[in-house]
Amino acid sequence: MTATTSKEKIGSTIRLDPELRKELVKGLDSINMTLNSYFTLAAKQFVIQGKVPFEIKAESKVEHVTFNEKTRKAIVRAFAEEGLLPNTAETFDNTDDAMKELFHD
Repeated sequence: MTATTSKEKIGSTIRLDPELRKELVKGLDSINMTLNSYFTLAAKQFVIQGKVPFEIKAESKVEHVTFNEKTRKAIVRAFAEEGLLPNTAETFDNTDDAMKELFHD
């Protein structure tokens, strides 16, 4: 990086989707940063690091997934086996008590 002593700056134009700009400005306001300071920061970090200063991810194409009953049960069973779900199953000493619970007698 070349050191400069001049504070002279040149203007640049960045075209953004209006909704993206609105969301970006709102987020930057929450951390007391302006749009200009954000792009200046990103540009300086690119020059210093020689790469984009953040991870770039593709937006997920999957909005909603519906599992069939067999798959849903397998997922629940896997979570239970890993201890990620609490074991709330009641245990019984005999079949009569189990049947009473099952049929709410």
